[in-house]
Amino acid sequence: MNELVQINNLTKVYEQKKMALDHMNLTIPRGKIIGLLGPNGSGKTTLIKLISGLLVATEGEVLVNGKRPGPETKAVVSYLPERTYFQGGMQVKELIAYFADFYQDFRPERARQMLANLNIDENARLKTLSKGTKEKVQLIMVMSRDAQLYILDEPIAGVDPAARDYILRTIISNYNENATVLISTHLISDIEKVLDEVVFIRDGRVILQDTVENIRERRGKSVDSYFREVFAC
Repeated sequence: MNELVQINNLTKVYEQKKMALDHMNLTIPRGKIIGLLGPNGSGKTTLIKLISGLLVATEGEVLVNGKRPGPETKAVVSYLPERTYFQGGMQVKELIAYFADFYQDFRPERARQMLANLNIDENARLKTLSKGTKEKVQLIMVMSRDAQLYILDEPIAGVDPAARDYILRTIISNYNENATVLISTHLISDIEKVLDEVVFIRDGRVILQDTVENIRERRGKSVDSYFREVFAC
């Protein structure tokens, strides 16, 4: 089965009666790097949290490997939230131990190698690190799992261009060919070079799902340019 995630009639309405997702249908295949793109308030983070099992749908369903979100799906989904959630008093090496204890598919050796490549001291406490370095550490933890689905919410926001290049290289080189990486970002021009497909969403609905190659060949535009045309921004 090539489908990794199947989303059927997915709807999410918050208590304030705001409809974040509106009967969304979407299939996410295996073995792809996919950009989840849309303006602020389009439903990207809500969708990510529903796939990750952090929210409960109002209507419809999410299936990961044919299963509804729960312990089995969380074991194969590696999620990078937009905001750092690690405790500042923790040392980097304590973070490695925490992930190794919590996730069966976590590879400490991989994490240590990536930390060494960036000259990040395992004995350093997170509160002493710069914002960019904290984000690198968080990404390293996420990408050091042998997951089937990596979900990255704004992985390159707030870091310098050199760090962005490292992050993109890390994403490309640290997932297996049968896994999928789903990336939500506003920095499309920086990340489109690594994307296989894109999903455009607006007002909680999918308005486009296509390959990057098709957009370039049929539209004669980059993904960034086509996004700006579709959303008139």
